[in-house]
Amino acid sequence: MYTRQLPHWLLIIALFAAGAAAQASPTPPPPKLKADSYLLLAPQSGQILVSQNPEQRLAPASLTKIMTAYLVFQSLAQGSLQLDEQVRISKKAWRTPGSRMFIEVNSQVSIQDLLRGLVVQSGNDAAVALAEYIAGDEASFVQMMNSQAQQLGLQNTHFMNATGLPDDNHYSTAHDLAQISAATIRDYPELYALYAEKTYTYNNISQPNRNTLLWRDPSVDGVKTGHTQSAGYCLVAAAERDGMRLISVVLGADSKSQRLKESQALLNYGYRFYRTHQVYSAEHTIHQPRVWYGTTEHIAVGPAHTVEVTVPRGQYDQLQSHIQLDPSLQAPIRQGQELGILTLTLAEQTLKTVPLIALQDLPEGNLWRKTVDRTLRLLE
Repeated sequence: MYTRQLPHWLLIIALFAAGAAAQASPTPPPPKLKADSYLLLAPQSGQILVSQNPEQRLAPASLTKIMTAYLVFQSLAQGSLQLDEQVRISKKAWRTPGSRMFIEVNSQVSIQDLLRGLVVQSGNDAAVALAEYIAGDEASFVQMMNSQAQQLGLQNTHFMNATGLPDDNHYSTAHDLAQISAATIRDYPELYALYAEKTYTYNNISQPNRNTLLWRDPSVDGVKTGHTQSAGYCLVAAAERDGMRLISVVLGADSKSQRLKESQALLNYGYRFYRTHQVYSAEHTIHQPRVWYGTTEHIAVGPAHTVEVTVPRGQYDQLQSHIQLDPSLQAPIRQGQELGILTLTLAEQTLKTVPLIALQDLPEGNLWRKTVDRTLRLLE
C-alpha cells in the first residue's frame, strides 16, 4: 500500500500540461469583512477560498443547532426516529430561555413539528425536547454531539448544550461550522431542504426564518443564524448557482444587517471569481501502470470518488495533474487497494491530493508468467 513517506524512486507522470494558454486576469483579493472570523468554503472540492481566523474558537450561539439537527436527521435516516412520533414536552424544555417555538409543558408534539421549530424558528425549547427524546436527557445528547464532531474531524469544537446558550466550554470555529453544514447537505439533502423554509406556524404563532438571505438571494437555501451577547451576530449561509455550491460563515458581526451584508459579499465574491470543475469521475481509469508477476501486465488505477477542484475563472486549462506510483508494483493486488496519489496543482500551488486505488483485482500469475517477469527485471 502507498505510504505517506514517498521514496525517491516514485514515478511522477504529468497528465496535464500548462500549455501555452493566454495568461488569465489575476483574481482580485477577497473582501475584508467586519467580523471576528469568517470563511468561504467550496464543499464539492473541499477547498477554502477565503478565510480570516478560521480556527479561532468562538461562541457559536444558535449555530449549535446545525449539529443538533444533524443528529436528528441521522436518527430519521437510520429509522430509529419517525417524523410522526409524538414527544411529550418536559418542564425543562418548556422553560428553556431564549428563542422559542412556544411548545407547552406536557403537550404532545410531533418530531416533524419540533424539527421545523428547531430549524426554521430556532427554538431552544424544540432543541431540548428533541435532545431529551433521542438520548434520554440533554447531557447524553451533548455527548452524542461531541462524538459526532470527532467523527467529522472537527478539531476545535466542543458542545455543552443542544441550544447554543452561553457556556465557557461551548465553542466552535468558522472552519468547523462550515464542515458541519457541508456534512448536512451531503448526507441528508432531502431533510436539509427544511433550512430553505421561510416561515413556520406553531401554536397559532407564525415566525419567519431568521436567515433573511433566503428572501434576498434566490440561490441561498440555508443555513442558520445565531446571536448572543458573547457571540455577536453570526450566520452560516449556503447557496447553489449553476451547480456550484458555496458555504459562507460569518462569526462575531456587530449587527443583523452586518452579518447579512458580509455573508452576501463572501458568496458574491466566490461566484464571481471562482468555478468548480469535475476533473475525474469516481473509479475513472486515469492510468494503467505495469505490474510484475500478475496474470496481466497492467492494472487500471483511478480515484475512489469524484475529483473536483475550485479554481479562478479562466484558469482551469492551466491545471496540472501528477500521478505518483511505485514503479515496482507486484501482484497480487486487491481491488480498492491504495497504490499512489494524484496531485492537482495550479501555478505551482497544490490544490488537492487524492488517493489512487486499484480498480480491479490482479491475482498472481502462473509459474511461467512469474519466470518471464523475473527475467525481464534482470535485464532492466
